[in-house]
Amino acid sequence: MIEVEVHQSLLNFLRSQTQPHWPHNLTMARLVARALRLGRSALIQTGSPPGSHNQQYQLSYLLPILMWPQKTILVAPQPVQQHLLTVKIPRLLANHSQISSSLPNKAIQTYPPQDANFNGLLLMTPEAWLVSQWENDYFTKDIPTIIDWADDLETWVQNYLTTSFLPTNWNELMQVYPDQADLIRETRVNLTRSLFQHPANPYNCYLIEQHEQEILENLMEGLSLPLRNKELQSNHLNHNFWLQWQSNGQLRWAEIHRERGSFSLCCTPYDLSEALKNIWTKQPVVIIGGALDLETQANSYRQMMGLGDLTCVKFSPDRRNEMIQLYLPNGLPMPNTPQFQTALIAEIRTLLHISSSAIDGLIAILIGDVPLKTQVGAVLASEFGSQVQLETTSPKKNGILISGWEFWQKHQRELKPPKLLIITTLPLPSLEHPLVSGRVNFYKQRGLDWFRLYLLPKALQDLQRAIASVRESQGIVAVLDSRVIRRSYGKQILAALSPFAKIDYLDTTWL
Repeated sequence: MIEVEVHQSLLNFLRSQTQPHWPHNLTMARLVARALRLGRSALIQTGSPPGSHNQQYQLSYLLPILMWPQKTILVAPQPVQQHLLTVKIPRLLANHSQISSSLPNKAIQTYPPQDANFNGLLLMTPEAWLVSQWENDYFTKDIPTIIDWADDLETWVQNYLTTSFLPTNWNELMQVYPDQADLIRETRVNLTRSLFQHPANPYNCYLIEQHEQEILENLMEGLSLPLRNKELQSNHLNHNFWLQWQSNGQLRWAEIHRERGSFSLCCTPYDLSEALKNIWTKQPVVIIGGALDLETQANSYRQMMGLGDLTCVKFSPDRRNEMIQLYLPNGLPMPNTPQFQTALIAEIRTLLHISSSAIDGLIAILIGDVPLKTQVGAVLASEFGSQVQLETTSPKKNGILISGWEFWQKHQRELKPPKLLIITTLPLPSLEHPLVSGRVNFYKQRGLDWFRLYLLPKALQDLQRAIASVRESQGIVAVLDSRVIRRSYGKQILAALSPFAKIDYLDTTWL
């Protein structure tokens, strides 16, 4: 069986290498080989989220793919593909003799393939693969597919399914309907007036209100949108937008461009599972992510992504090489109290004074609240000077980097792993964000636990991604949000941070 061949080949390869390797390589390689042989889908959590510099688990799916004699598809972002093509795959092929004498000379191409009858390994970006699933699945149907970096799968699907009507589309709409130019112009003016009356927020977006929906419905009725005649559809720009806008179960919002005095209309499905559940039956899929769900069976994640019955495996971080030091102080005020900001800044200053002489390396401070991030930055800069920098990918050697969650997730891999990571508050999505509140209302209307089904899983995933690089340096994570101690869901937060050695007092011996 291929599982046996893959196990022995990978074992031979690992023995020929001098550097340490991921302890679960052999187990995961057998799982992937079994999925290929049986055509049974699998969900594998490696414990190495995208923020980690170390992605040694990739050998565990590359070798089974290369040894599998039939066509396979690997879905991964472009930078990951580039790393596989220039580093990982050449390493395997250079050790052909140590791996297996029966390793087939499997052709490797990136999408789109030069040969329509291509029968090797095809690398596809998530965007290309999603297009193929919804628009021309004949190309990928029944072909075993490996999806790497699946921590971003929800975002990929959400982005693909989001349709927009941009400011430039209004003029194009008038060109298609010149006899209705007055109606189109009036609709745009009325919407602009209504949307710009909303108070400014940091997110520059607003949920569509009932009277704004009525303005658009009047336009759609006057233009007979969405068009049903296929011949007319071909001459009408953004037909998919109007069709989706009219569909049920859509989150509808406007993005405001205040400096230009314009706006974009957007909509996306609330429930991804309905859109995805038919895709998973088209081909066997091995979904590989670092931290998709706290539970091995990933019930919450599978429900959200429309995944049915499949093999589920979860690997934990290595306690010997990936354990963090966790500082969790008692006595800090709750984040929603007036006393929190003052106490938080005092705690950060104390941490920095103690650690500045003991730590040789980067210190990062994650602050989700935009005004608070600016205020903390100003206070620390007045005391620590140019050592403090705000959201830069080139901090000083022993710098203090202040960052929001979005910036940290995007650029974490470009930075050296911090020796100390200070998390001011848990990354629970803010209910002040219109899109978050819209999704919460969707759960409320269905009588579902919106906190444990939406906000908490998102926070746990973001938290695990945020500390991924700190695990590599076995550094320190300081969590200054007392909800970890005082709320019942704190146990799940601690489980997401595990493995760790906990301390609730300041001592230079653990720095």
